Amino acid sequence: MTPPDLTASELHRRFGIAGLADVVPDLGGFPVVRITTPKSTGAIHLHGAQVTSWKPAGAEEVIFLSTRAQWAEGQAVRGGIPICFPWFRAKADDPRAPAHGFVRTKIWALDSIEHRDGDVAVHISTESDSSTQRWWPADFRLLLRGTFGSNLKLGLTVTNTGSSKFRFEEALHTYHAVGDVRQAAIRGLHGATYLDNTDGNREKKQQGDVRIISATDRAYLNTQNELELLDPALKRRIHIVKQNSRTTVIWNPWEEAAKKMSDMGENEWQKMLCAEAANILTGAVELAPAESHTIAVTISVSNL
Repeated sequence: MTPPDLTASELHRRFGIAGLADVVPDLGGFPVVRITTPKSTGAIHLHGAQVTSWKPAGAEEVIFLSTRAQWAEGQAVRGGIPICFPWFRAKADDPRAPAHGFVRTKIWALDSIEHRDGDVAVHISTESDSSTQRWWPADFRLLLRGTFGSNLKLGLTVTNTGSSKFRFEEALHTYHAVGDVRQAAIRGLHGATYLDNTDGNREKKQQGDVRIISATDRAYLNTQNELELLDPALKRRIHIVKQNSRTTVIWNPWEEAAKKMSDMGENEWQKMLCAEAANILTGAVELAPAESHTIAVTISVSNL
């Protein structure tokens, strides 16, 4: 694990791959790995280990990033694929704690960049320290493996490095870029039970495809189904395959809430839809000392 305070130029000298993976400063001055291969282009930042771009060859951008995203240390970046850990939404016993946990605003360490079979794999890690233990006492290590190719593959491994068991929530909070969310649909959740966070977390049952017609914030429980995000405006479908994820979160803030977000561009809520691999609420994970758990997702694109 390299120190998280190395500069982009130092990391590029150590890990960069000429013509394929360059480590450069992002808009906040923190290192970002920018990937350019015949299969795809992409970007993954040490700020939160956050993917902010993946564009397969011949396709349009698949990951939404707000034009008003903030890049300051300690700030969450609006869009991309934030990592939520060790809780989701607000911390149940401390409303002062950062929403969605603390690792999405933490500067992670770059461990390696590999080129294999035409794909570029980036490994980034972080671990517990005094800043995390201010909010959560557990000892842990996180490793994110991001593989950029014809598919985008992400795997987040949580390891309990302490002497006591702990329980946590997690999500790969993917903002998918869509042509118009009001035309989009998500297939694969018919019959699933969900909790509707826009309606007091009332339990409901999904009928047919998920369509976004108002503010949407749903946690679908006990589902590991493969999903299809149908996007007629861009004439494509996004395939989402989850592993070790028992919860699926679907979210779009809609117009009124989006206007209150200083880091969301005007009407950009129409251009994004979150469909997330997660383990939250009843799907929270418990780890004994020395145990590890990996949640993973594979994203691909085809014509509609």
